[in-house]
Formats: sequence, C-alpha cells, structure tokens
Amino acid sequence: MGLNLLDGMLVDTRPKTFDELIRISGLSHGTDVWLNNAQVLVENGTVTLKEAICCRDDIMIYLIKKGLEPNKAFKIMESVRKGKVAGGKEAKWEEYKGLMKENNVADWYIDSCEKIKYMFPKAHAAAYVTNAFRIAWFKVHQPLAYYCAFFSIRASDNFDASCMIFGKEKVKNKMKEIELQGNSAAKKDQDMYPVLELVLEMYERGFKFLPIDLYKSHWKNFQIEDGMIRPPFNSIPGMGPIAAESLYKAAQEEEFMSIDEIRQRAKVGDSIIDLLRQFGCTDGLPESNQISLFG
Repeated sequence: MGLNLLDGMLVDTRPKTFDELIRISGLSHGTDVWLNNAQVLVENGTVTLKEAICCRDDIMIYLIKKGLEPNKAFKIMESVRKGKVAGGKEAKWEEYKGLMKENNVADWYIDSCEKIKYMFPKAHAAAYVTNAFRIAWFKVHQPLAYYCAFFSIRASDNFDASCMIFGKEKVKNKMKEIELQGNSAAKKDQDMYPVLELVLEMYERGFKFLPIDLYKSHWKNFQIEDGMIRPPFNSIPGMGPIAAESLYKAAQEEEFMSIDEIRQRAKVGDSIIDLLRQFGCTDGLPESNQISLFG
C-alpha cells in the first residue's frame, strides 16, 4: 500500500472487504483524517471503519442520506476537505452545524469534520487500491516474480547484498543495528529498513538468494533461477551502475581468463575487483594471463 503509516492502520482496523481498503487508503492520504481523529474514534469503539469519515465523497453522501439538501451537503464537504473548517475560515460553519444537528448528525461526526485539514477523493483511493490489489495478487501467487520486480525497481537504491543475501540472521542483525540507533540512524539505513523487512519476509516464506555470479548475474535486474533469486552486480554496495553494466557486458562476450582481463575488458579499477573478490565472484581466476615458469 506504499506508506509506513498503513502498517498500524491495518492492525487497528483489520479490513475484510475491498471497500474497507479504499477507506484506509483515503484515511492514510488525508491530513488529520486518521491520526488524532478517526483512529481515536475507532479505538474507543465510537465508530467502525465503515462509519468513519475516510474520503471527501463520504461527507456529501452521508449528509444527503441524513436529509440535507444536495447543494448544502456539497458545500459542507468542500469546506471540510479543503481545511477551511479546521482553519476557522468557513464563515457559514455555525449555520452548517445547525443544519447537521437538525438532521440528527451525531456530535462525533461534526467534531471529526472540524479537525480535517485535507481529504483524498474516493476515485483516487480506488485507483491506488486497485493497483495495490493487483500487485498483492503477484505477491501471494507469484512470489518470486514479485520479489524480483520489487528489488529491481522499487528497492534498487537501497538493496545491500552484503547484509541481505546471506540468510535471515544477517538481515535480523542489520535490522536490530538500525533499530538501536533510533532517530540517529543514517538516512541510508532508514531507507534500507523497509527493504530489510521485505527480504526477511521472503526468507520466512522459504525463498532464498543465489550467490552473485560473474556470468549469471545481470547488472541491475534480480532474476529467477532454479526456484531462487539471483542478485545483480549493482546490489553490491559500492558497485555503481556504470561499472556494473560494463562488467556485465564484458562477461557476456566471453569468459575471463584472469583478473587482469576483467580490469581491461570491463574497464574497472582495483576497488571494483576488491568488491568482486569479497563476494567470491573471482574465485578460481588467476591474477594474470602470464604463465610463471617458477610458480
């Protein structure tokens, strides 16, 4: 669903229908719609998720059902969703409140309207959730394809093979390390944390990574191979996209005879060679094509 805020919302609301997912999307994209507002009402049992104000359209439809004229219902919706009511800039709010009370609109509903600073349109929420639902289908039914796509596209800048492809214990240790740093954790580590969560989830579902391979790894795409995932060169921390692509293209032309040949054909320096060594990509290769008579 794309937002960290949603983790807590899903736990609090336990959605069971597509309509509830749309409502959650509306709540999460608004300002003061969920936090300090609907969240409290749901937690204390005042309302259910279906009754809470989640999207702009909810206000107009609800007020029309309660008996307000469509034109008045629309104007109230517009004032609330733009934050005019919350900001004290709606000159007719007392009049609108009177109309709502005359039509038996509950006090909690009016109070909720007075806190909202911005609201998401329901059509946008429906579009977001439709897309999320399609992605979720792949996550459940085609998990390897999902993880490959996510790591290649969404997590390419935050995937660190050094702590992610060697089993879940390394992943857990890195997560704990970032957690212990709290708000002082580096921005890079904070951005990496959600990717670590997904990698851990992948391990918990029984899937594994293959080693990075000099000839089998792509330069930027994660690939499915023998029921596992082969990471690309650019998942190695310190391996930039230019070096990764150059290395990949050189490896596809023909096999390397030595480490010196990697330097020459892939046009990479010693720092890249050191990274390849760390990941075992050069195991078995001699340093040079030269034959030593006394070796």
